Amino acid sequence: MNAYYQLIDRTIGSQGEVIARYCSTVHAQGAWNPHEQHMAPASGVIAAELEQFSPRQDMRIGRISFDIFGLIELIEAEMQAQGKTCIVARAWRMCTQDSSDIAGLEDQPVHHPDTFTEWSGMKRWPGGFIQTLVTKTDDQHRAGKGMVWLNNDNEMVEGQPTTDFAHLIGMIDTANGIVPRQEGEFTWGFPNLDLQIHMHRYPKGKWLGLETVQQYGSDGIGLTSAVLHDVYGPFGRSEQILTLRKMAK
Repeated sequence: MNAYYQLIDRTIGSQGEVIARYCSTVHAQGAWNPHEQHMAPASGVIAAELEQFSPRQDMRIGRISFDIFGLIELIEAEMQAQGKTCIVARAWRMCTQDSSDIAGLEDQPVHHPDTFTEWSGMKRWPGGFIQTLVTKTDDQHRAGKGMVWLNNDNEMVEGQPTTDFAHLIGMIDTANGIVPRQEGEFTWGFPNLDLQIHMHRYPKGKWLGLETVQQYGSDGIGLTSAVLHDVYGPFGRSEQILTLRKMAK
């Protein structure tokens, strides 16, 4: 049999929910433990179910996020406004140990923010948050790609000390606005629908460096990707999926 899974049955509930049961074959066997499935075919069969669920001609899948449950701890926070959920954050709390014997990075450190020039390019954006930022860049910055350092003097919560972690994470979403591919007045909106952050090191300090690339697809979906830096070097990466919208004149 040249298949990863066998479909056992699929049922549709009263609210339109779909429950599909599969049996994995030996071709789906994992590489770490023989009694586990490999994540690649597991993600493929999930993608197949997502793709065929209530398809629409004017929409397509632009982002999938898989969380793999195991020897880790999942914590969740939800932000509500006026009784409605507006943001859900899920964080994996992972076990740590000394792995310095095999540590190695491909992302390279960038120059210290003291060597960069203050930049007023973010002032094109309205809103109170942008006005709190100090931003610096270099002469390599261009539409679609660039390196920007950011900082601010605000506390996250009045009367409470702000950790470096909260201070730095609280600026990463800015990546989507520092290298817009459009010069001058925007003719297309490009808001991000998510913010994914992966960290191979816990960040420290007050300056956040965003080494960012922004890309637009041809069917209304884009992507902003950034290597994340603090003054000690790269500490992770972020991704933001974008919905591209023609702006009314």
